[in-house]
This record gives sequence, structure tokens and C-alpha cells, in this order.
Amino acid sequence: MTQQIISLPQYQERLLVFADRTHAGEVLAGMLEGKINENAIVLAIPAGGVPVGQAVSGKLDLAFDVVVVSKITLPWNTEAGYGAIAFDWSMRLNEMLLARLNLSGQQIQEGIAKTKVKINRRAGTLRGNRPFPDLGGQTVILIDDGLASGFTMFCAIDAVKKAGAGQIIVAVPTAHRQAAEAVAEMVDTIYCPNIRSGRVFAVAEAYERWSDVSEEELLYLMGRAPDPSESIP
Repeated sequence: MTQQIISLPQYQERLLVFADRTHAGEVLAGMLEGKINENAIVLAIPAGGVPVGQAVSGKLDLAFDVVVVSKITLPWNTEAGYGAIAFDWSMRLNEMLLARLNLSGQQIQEGIAKTKVKINRRAGTLRGNRPFPDLGGQTVILIDDGLASGFTMFCAIDAVKKAGAGQIIVAVPTAHRQAAEAVAEMVDTIYCPNIRSGRVFAVAEAYERWSDVSEEELLYLMGRAPDPSESIP
């Protein structure tokens, strides 16, 4: 597949280019405007991809849903992962990283099992009993708040391909150049305003305001709970 990466020169190799995830989504929406089928569906990866995806779907008046994917995290560091699993059990392992980690087969299988439990719980919490959208022949816009290694997005792409998606577009505010190029090999187009190179990359460094999206905030964004900011202490 021919690589097609659409970026914004004024955002290249820069830090702190977005105020927050909503602003990042608005920038993406501007890049996508006029280039997307009106029947396309935005599928965001929870948690960080949801506020970005909702900004895109809101600006472009597109259908919105979530595609639940989770990192398989290290036993000693829940922020770092050695692969990812999607809601349909599509799985990608970072074999190069695993070769350096000296994890036992049992540790890897335990990590996979825990991740599947997390995916089932999150899918049930966010989607309830709603069936996954029919993607047959559909244009799908996959959204996250950034690409570091890209493994979470790889799994999301695998899952929507298996679900019959037609055109697949990835839209992310920020990405490491190597990850963006790898993702571009798997999809029709990737839109990413802020592509950065270098040995060290953190998604958070593209944002002026950054914090993890809590479960309460996620439920509110999905219309399944009250606004947590209005709760009484």
C-alpha cells in the first residue's frame, strides 16, 4: 500500500502545539473537512482518543463510537506495554521488545489474560449492550490522542479490517515519525499534524494541558454518567 501521510508543516517537530485534546481534535477536523465521505464513522480508542474523536465527529457531523483496544502492560510498569489487544481479540506483540524483557511465557499469558478482562469490562461500561457498528464497506476514521509505538493502533486497524471496513483513515494529533510510517503502510491515509522524530517521544509533550482521562470523565463523554466536574465533594 502506498504511504500517504498528511501533516501540517507549521506543526512539525514542535512541542506543546495543542492546548488540549479538544483543540487537537479541532485541528484534525480542519484537515479532514471536505475530504471525508459524509457517511463515514469516527471510531475513537479509549480513553485519550475519545475527547479527540468527539471534537472531530462534532465538527464534521459524523457518527461516533469507540473501538476498545488496550495495551498489554508490563508486570512492574502499568504505563509501558509490550503489545496490545482489541475488542475482537486481535493481538499484536512487540517481539523486538519482548526479546529484551526476559518475561516468562507464564508472565506473558497472565498479561494477555488481564488485558482481555480489562477490555471486556471497558467495552461493557462504555457500550453497554449496543452491538458494534456494521462496518461493511464503510469509511472508518480511527482516532487516538497520539502514536508512540503504534501497537494500539495496529490492533484497532486489524479489528476494523476484520469487521469489513472499506476505506480506513487514521487521524491522530501527534506521532513519532517511525510509528506514523508503519501505520501508513496499513491504511489508506493517515492525518497527523504534529510528526516528531528522535529517540525520545512522548504523546503528552504535544499538549499544553495533559492528564489521563479518568473512567468518570470517559463515562460522561460517552453520555453514560453525569459531569464529574459538577459532583459535590
